[in-house]
Amino acid sequence: MPYTDPLEPMLQRADELRRQIALRLVEEAGATPPPSPSADHLAAADEAIAAWEEQGEEEQDQRAFRDIGPLQELLAEYQGVVERIVEERNRRLG
Repeated sequence: MPYTDPLEPMLQRADELRRQIALRLVEEAGATPPPSPSADHLAAADEAIAAWEEQGEEEQDQRAFRDIGPLQELLAEYQGVVERIVEERNRRLG
């Protein structure tokens, strides 16, 4: 049985979520999303991810008493995957 790195599926999921965030931003801007995001779309996704990370925990808390939209769900999932990636890398270094 070949060795599979447990990080690989997490990295792939983070990349897929980044693409989904980019396409969701296009959709929320009122345009039809293309089959795959452009470099500009991915840059906008990176900006949205950075803005999401800078917000306070209360604003990101999915258990808060307000609904969150599809974009926020993707951003929260992305953040969770990235946190697991960082934990795995730290575990390997430790």
